[in-house]
Amino acid sequence: MIRSAAQLVGRTLRMLGREVRPGITTGELDRLAEAFIRDHGGRPAFKGYRGFPASICPSVNEEVVHAIPGPTVLREGDIIGIDVGVEMEGYYGDAACTFPVGEIDAESARLLDVTKESLMRGIARAHPGNRVGDISHAVQSEAERHGFSVVRALVGNGIGKEMHEEPQAPNFGPPDRGPRLMFGRVRAREPMLNVGGPDVTVRSDGWTVVTKDGSRSAHFEHTVAVGANGPEILSDPAEE
Repeated sequence: MIRSAAQLVGRTLRMLGREVRPGITTGELDRLAEAFIRDHGGRPAFKGYRGFPASICPSVNEEVVHAIPGPTVLREGDIIGIDVGVEMEGYYGDAACTFPVGEIDAESARLLDVTKESLMRGIARAHPGNRVGDISHAVQSEAERHGFSVVRALVGNGIGKEMHEEPQAPNFGPPDRGPRLMFGRVRAREPMLNVGGPDVTVRSDGWTVVTKDGSRSAHFEHTVAVGANGPEILSDPAEE
């Protein structure tokens, strides 16, 4: 059931990636996402969650996460992180991807590549018997090896019958620490990397998290199960 919800998240992100272009607004992307999710039997999990007013979180450039969609127009050279959550029959899936808007500069392209690779390095450590800290350390090591910083104020989490479940899953820290990874457990892993420092702040809307120094940020996320033989990425949709 978690896989079904997570697959719809992945399909929604794939659809949105085809729509990201200069001139479209974040509000338009939100409307497309909500219609797609509902048309495929899901419910936008973010909408109404703790009062959040929309179905996706589209975060542009220095916005890290939790941005509210609206009249913001995407421009050539921007980057946009889109976070999507879906509930289906009482189970949740969650994933995010950062997309280039048209042609982007080399540093931004490298940020996207390294953030995605940091996520995959962490996921690769999701074997039964390893610890949460082994994943966290793998993410941090890959990020810092390329000169980027890891946001510390925000972490991943367990997911299943609730969108956010314990334990928390940080993207930094020493290896061989934290709870053991057990077969069948599911977590949302989501590194957020910044070009500048790791510090963030929240805008006056009470939701939008931005880098404190104004540098660009990227966000990639998957819903991942600890399989008997290693990680299973539940939010990576089958090719259509």
